[in-house]
Amino acid sequence: MTFITTSTPTVNPPREHSKAHRLLELLGTGTGASLEDIIEATGWQGHTVRAAMTGLRKRGFTIQRKIEGSTTVWSISEHEA
Repeated sequence: MTFITTSTPTVNPPREHSKAHRLLELLGTGTGASLEDIIEATGWQGHTVRAAMTGLRKRGFTIQRKIEGSTTVWSISEHEA
């Protein structure tokens, strides 16, 4: 009999007090954050915010996107925050 084991993907969190850590906090609030919220909190431009979210995905975080009216809101699951 052969057993196949799968490992849980490891999540590599950013350094504390970094802008990427702040982004992670914003996405993990439960309600998520819009692009405008993230820009205001970090001082980044929109393309930098989207690139940082891609970086978090590459670190193993699952980022969800939903549309509320005319606003896109991104969030991560609470156990990853």
